[in-house]
Amino acid sequence: MEVYLGRLPILDNKQNLVAYELLFRSDQQNVVTITDNSAASANVIIDTYGQLGIENVIGKRRGFIKVDAKLLLNDAICMLPKKHVVLEILRSVEINDEIIQRCSFLKQKGYQLALSSITHLDACLDRIMPLINVVKVNVTALSQPDLLILIKKLRRWPVLLLAEKVESPEIARNCIALNFQMLQGFYFAKPEIISGKRIDPSKLSLLKLLLLVVKDSEVSDIENELKYQPGLSYNLLRMVNSAASGLPSTINSIKRAIMIIGRKQLQRWVQILLYAAKQRDGGSSDALMLTATVRGKLLESIAIADRPHDKNHQDRAFMVGVLSLLDTLLGMEMSELIGTLSIQKDMSEALLTRRGPLGYQLALIEAYEKGETEIVSSMLAELGFLSMEEFTRLELEAAAWANRITDAVNQTA
Repeated sequence: MEVYLGRLPILDNKQNLVAYELLFRSDQQNVVTITDNSAASANVIIDTYGQLGIENVIGKRRGFIKVDAKLLLNDAICMLPKKHVVLEILRSVEINDEIIQRCSFLKQKGYQLALSSITHLDACLDRIMPLINVVKVNVTALSQPDLLILIKKLRRWPVLLLAEKVESPEIARNCIALNFQMLQGFYFAKPEIISGKRIDPSKLSLLKLLLLVVKDSEVSDIENELKYQPGLSYNLLRMVNSAASGLPSTINSIKRAIMIIGRKQLQRWVQILLYAAKQRDGGSSDALMLTATVRGKLLESIAIADRPHDKNHQDRAFMVGVLSLLDTLLGMEMSELIGTLSIQKDMSEALLTRRGPLGYQLALIEAYEKGETEIVSSMLAELGFLSMEEFTRLELEAAAWANRITDAVNQTA
């Protein structure tokens, strides 16, 4: 039995990525939760989880896993690492003595428990609340007065509140104002522009520089990008000269400065500057950068499968994936960014209209992010060179790579 994994980001109220909801689903049944798989699939889920490696799936963050009653009661669930998972109890689970006893046991073992899609409290839910760590509230199903009443009731317990189905900036702002500690929804999975503020050109150059360095571009390409930004060039030369006091002469060449500092140190320098600029704006782009990095690597992997000998096409695919969220990251219209970046026509069409091979493959990735399994299966069949199993493997490899990049950024920021 093939098992497929999807991930939806969970953010804190400052829009930092703190966890994922992990979705296991079957290609044959086209389900997006494990509800229909019941206890028979518990061992498959556990085995797959072990084969994939949790560090590759979620890095150092927690993963929320939806569980029905049969899976909750199955001993195989104790194979999941308690430090990395949150067991999300589906709303369809009947809260009876057996479930209460089981949750108490899991709690004592160190597992964190969450309630899924809550819209009201009743006597049964009151019984289990002392064992719960996180309550996921379906905010779109409630009017504002009902939402306020529910929040007030939930405050009786020391639980974290997670707003799910956050699908617009207005809902996001309301949930943050109501002191939800975490948020989740398609607004974050396919973000809109949060602020219309125009970002200074130096930040755009920093992102372009970071992409060039990560992709091991030619030194001449990096040098040319730096030449467009005298301030960055001056900063680099000053840093290299201050660190290289033992050299017989002052470094005045950008190319030589790049050679002396090395790619790894150059990447760290660019990352520090980019994150410093982000902090000055008072915002956070961790989730967007991670999602964009996964997209870039996955789109590149698809391009390798499609055109294994066309390195130029593969590089363009990576750029399209990363740039697909650049409008949100920088608070600018994508059409404006396309003009600024001066990228090739197939890349601009992919980003603006999802046309062409790269646009189609980017749309495929976006559908996968949303858990639209039937659409993904249909699009993969149309592509003709990737199975669902192969695509899922590539996504997991991309996620592992992106987690390593993000960890490196967090260490240097």
